[in-house]
Amino acid sequence: MIVKTQHKGREFTGVEIGATNVRRYFPKDASVIELHLDHLLIQLGLDPEFWQGHAQICDRRLCAWLESKNFHGRPGDAPIPLALIPSGKNCYRLQPVGCHNRPKSKAVPTLEPMQAA
Repeated sequence: MIVKTQHKGREFTGVEIGATNVRRYFPKDASVIELHLDHLLIQLGLDPEFWQGHAQICDRRLCAWLESKNFHGRPGDAPIPLALIPSGKNCYRLQPVGCHNRPKSKAVPTLEPMQAA
């Protein structure tokens, strides 16, 4: 699913999940989720507002991770799309969109040994 960063001024404040994504990808009985941020795994509590149209995840560790990504611009410019990928029961992986689409390396042609004429 695609989610967006949230910001206040020049600081990231969290991630906007969106009500449609909540209904589709989050079990109603979940009060805590696990979030993979690269090599970090954090647990986040879900506020009652999360289920009532304010589908946002806010946490200081998440904000620090977003800051570390250096998205080539200031957070105040525009929301940045991110991929939130379900990876188990109440577990999700957050990553920048397109990071799994790394350019493939070009094949290096093999050289045949030169034959003496």
